[in-house]
Amino acid sequence: MIKNVVFDVGNVLVRWAPLEIARLTFGDVEDLEQRARAVFQSETWLELNKGHLSEQQAKQRYQDTIGLSELECEKLFYYVKQTQLLIYGSVDLLKRIKQAGYHVYALTDNVHEIVAYLKKTYDFWPLFEGATVSAELGLLKPQPEIYQSLLSTNKLKAEETVFLDDMPYNVEGAQKEGMAAIQFKDVHQCEQELKAMGLEF
Repeated sequence: MIKNVVFDVGNVLVRWAPLEIARLTFGDVEDLEQRARAVFQSETWLELNKGHLSEQQAKQRYQDTIGLSELECEKLFYYVKQTQLLIYGSVDLLKRIKQAGYHVYALTDNVHEIVAYLKKTYDFWPLFEGATVSAELGLLKPQPEIYQSLLSTNKLKAEETVFLDDMPYNVEGAQKEGMAAIQFKDVHQCEQELKAMGLEF
């Protein structure tokens, strides 16, 4: 019997598009994918997501480690935020689930400054009864401890909880902790799978 629905944020509620961010930052360069990897698969980005670096410190680290200019760093973090557009129908889905009496939460690998931007720009964050954010815990999905923190902090039972995430390994991480989980592809698919589990909204 599902009582709680937990939303990932990137590519579930808002777009997260590293290649597009890299293109907007660096232009149509030949090594675009390589540059995107250098930024978003780096130790710097991991540390930022874990809350061990501020955005300002990350900008300096990118200048020191991969030779980005100050301007490129400013553009990078501008586009990191500006490209986070709402995914069509997702907030409506969140609202309908909440209005039907289910408890809604967030579990996201996310950066302090991005969360602040999302809270300022959109109205969905106050809908969550609780939000587990990687940067506040120093943990990332699919580490077991981040799911355990979500459950214990919000006093949730794993078997009463379903987690929605776009990445298969994060879905598996939730399932290993006893939760139901759905790999989010789009709102229609996610809604059908939730209803197939017995949720009514």
